[in-house]
Amino acid sequence: MNAEELRALYIEFFTSHGHAQIEGKSLIPENDPTVLFTTAGMHPLVPYLLGEEHPAGKRLVDYQKCIRTGDIDSVGDPSHLTFFEMLGNWSLGDYFKDGAIEMSFEFLTSPRWLGIPVEKIGVTVFEGEEGIPRDEEAAAAWRRMGIPEDRIRYLGRDDNWWGPAGTTGPCGPDSEMFIDMGKEPCGPGCGPGCPCGKWLEVWNDVFMQYNKNAQGEYIPLERTCVDTGMGIERTVTILNGKKSVYDTEIFTPIIAAVEKASEYVYGTDGEKDRSVRIICDHVRSAVFILGDPKAVSPSNVGAGYVLRRLIRRAVRHSRKLGMEGPLSPVARAVVEKFTGPYPELAENAAFIMEELDREGEKFLETLQKGEHEFQKLLPSLRKDPRGIMSGRLAFKLYDTYGFPIELTEELAFEQGLKVNREEFEEAFKKHQELSRAGSSQLFKGGLGDQGEMAVKYHTATHLLHKALKMVLGDHVAQRGSNITAERMRFDFSHGEPMSGEELRRVEALVNEQIRRDLPVTVEVMSLDAAKGSGAVALFGEKYESQVKVYTMGDFSREVCGGPHVEHTGVLGTFKIQKEQSSSAGIRRIRAVLT
Repeated sequence: MNAEELRALYIEFFTSHGHAQIEGKSLIPENDPTVLFTTAGMHPLVPYLLGEEHPAGKRLVDYQKCIRTGDIDSVGDPSHLTFFEMLGNWSLGDYFKDGAIEMSFEFLTSPRWLGIPVEKIGVTVFEGEEGIPRDEEAAAAWRRMGIPEDRIRYLGRDDNWWGPAGTTGPCGPDSEMFIDMGKEPCGPGCGPGCPCGKWLEVWNDVFMQYNKNAQGEYIPLERTCVDTGMGIERTVTILNGKKSVYDTEIFTPIIAAVEKASEYVYGTDGEKDRSVRIICDHVRSAVFILGDPKAVSPSNVGAGYVLRRLIRRAVRHSRKLGMEGPLSPVARAVVEKFTGPYPELAENAAFIMEELDREGEKFLETLQKGEHEFQKLLPSLRKDPRGIMSGRLAFKLYDTYGFPIELTEELAFEQGLKVNREEFEEAFKKHQELSRAGSSQLFKGGLGDQGEMAVKYHTATHLLHKALKMVLGDHVAQRGSNITAERMRFDFSHGEPMSGEELRRVEALVNEQIRRDLPVTVEVMSLDAAKGSGAVALFGEKYESQVKVYTMGDFSREVCGGPHVEHTGVLGTFKIQKEQSSSAGIRRIRAVLT
């Protein structure tokens, strides 16, 4: 079974069970300062898991593009990926454990669907802890499905618990499904969830049944939800008995493009094979980031830095394979492979290739200088009996030659050396470039700030959007926003810097609507009806057939998922702090509410 067939079967199965298919969302999260990218299929649905009503109903299914950078340094082995696709189905206060497990079992085992033999399936459930009982309800449901006791394993919080997203909020036990790969058990305790490789996880059902409060207590929720996730790449690997995700048809044309460009045959040299896998993953990830409707460009901060790091690492490994040309031929293979489910890639192909090649060319000069300087340092570095390169030297490579710390670490690792990262960070602390330490903190955060100030800022983006259109013209379209409890950042299409007078007019318009204390109302309607009523829909956003339309008095009418305040008078005073360029043709406003 290939990825296209799995994707189609999953959607068909759940729509036949009353689920509405919804559109996967952007890789760039809207109004979520805690993560740089959409990291899971459930990420865009957090407001609805927290209680908002979804316009498509209580049963949902989709496929979602995701990026996770926590394991970026592990990419190159047979299993790790930066970009991946996630299949998911949700119950928002409808069915719970019995329903989710019955449908999971049917999809996995029925000959009409995946047809996996029941005897190959094992599961894990939450073992319980003080204050939270063992999940006998889920275990009993699996027994009814025919899973024997020796293939139902009880595990703790690290394995079978999800959430909450932040320090408080919805959370609950989960049940993971595994496939027996036919290997011999590693010992008498070997079972589903064992990391020895005999059992590989294929799916996860999360049961959100508690709310963790500020006192650390777990209070049962009145409205329970189900959130599930099945990774396409991993599942296709398992279903086809492959040892690596890179051995599947998902990567075949991308590897072929690398082989053609490098004249190296994949599978003949272990270290070069690793470079091929890094190029395939990183170029695929970069294509999806650049091809996203809310695309970011390579830069030195945030998501742009992650993109730059991916491209530069791919360039370095392409050089190790002897590739002299740009990465765009590999990128074209990615676009051709994934245009079916993600048409935005073809629509943005010219931009993808241009940005990829520009960044690659810019980096080649940096790469050559940095590698040359590292080689000059190598004889003295080898004299250190501890095998440690000082952070000050690593910072000098960055500061003088623009050589990223990650590549210095990689070069050092290949020579059996380590870089003193703490010393580097100390030397680097006055710079704002996103280091791995900073990145890891971002990815530890929760999903979506639902606090009072964040809701106020989200509401204010609607007023700002309309005010910008009134002052600058109807060509203005929102191209992204980022909100914390302290400030808002709003990106919009406009070709030149705003004048001081334009900024004052926009600020005055927003504050006028706040003083008018406009009511904020919401309606659910079809997307066509929403557009027909004059509601603004965000550029490049994918919407369901039924959408929410938020109206603010006689001033603003916009398609949006929420959340919002009930009337504008609670927003306070709107103040623009800065207006600057974000990328070509895109401006950025930073503002606060006081």
